[in-house]
Amino acid sequence: MNRKLWVGLGAAVTLFALAGCSGAGEEAPSEGSQQEGASQKPDLEGIPDVVAEVNGEEITKDEFVTVYEMQYTQMQAQSQQTGQELDQNQLRTQTAESMIDIELFMQEADERKIEFSQKEIDATLEELAASNQMETTDDLLAALKEQGMGEKEVFAEVEKQERIDQLLTEELGDAQPTEEELVALYEQATAQQKQAGGEEPPPFEEVKPQLVEQALNAKKTEAQQALASELREDAEITMNLK
Repeated sequence: MNRKLWVGLGAAVTLFALAGCSGAGEEAPSEGSQQEGASQKPDLEGIPDVVAEVNGEEITKDEFVTVYEMQYTQMQAQSQQTGQELDQNQLRTQTAESMIDIELFMQEADERKIEFSQKEIDATLEELAASNQMETTDDLLAALKEQGMGEKEVFAEVEKQERIDQLLTEELGDAQPTEEELVALYEQATAQQKQAGGEEPPPFEEVKPQLVEQALNAKKTEAQQALASELREDAEITMNLK
């Protein structure tokens, strides 16, 4: 099961990509860009109390703001690196639409009686702690608390994301990438590495497990988009965000 947890399907935000855990070798932002980033704030003017309704279930302003602020923080950092101005109107719409999809998926998970136990939640948190180079789950929860996420909120988010992941796994079924698909991915990655002047790529068989995972993730994204479109056809959705 894919243990990467996301807020907003198709969005770039990952709840558990902890702030301050930047990779080695990343160039630190200049003092000017830090000051510029500090002066930018998410535009929350005019956000309605109920951002959207999905089959009678409300997505509230508070829920939206929590997700949007995280989206904004990451996208603003990217915009500083690329030099492209962040379009907040577009980002607000994308965030709301993603939250609608999440609500539709949760309703479908309820319909299919997809559950996720506390034991499974604990196991996921242990994996996340290890992937963030932390010794214990308590360390992870403490770091997330510093970012404004309480323990109950973390547990609820993990359960939500894992239930959706299980739903998408069901949609994917027994689909497995073919040898031809894996070879095509390998050749694409090899060509990119050579173009970038990198080291000689490892043999195909050595990286085949990673290629399988990459291909399955791509297939799951396709299943996600197809299911979202299907669920939207029969749903009653009201968008109040202008």
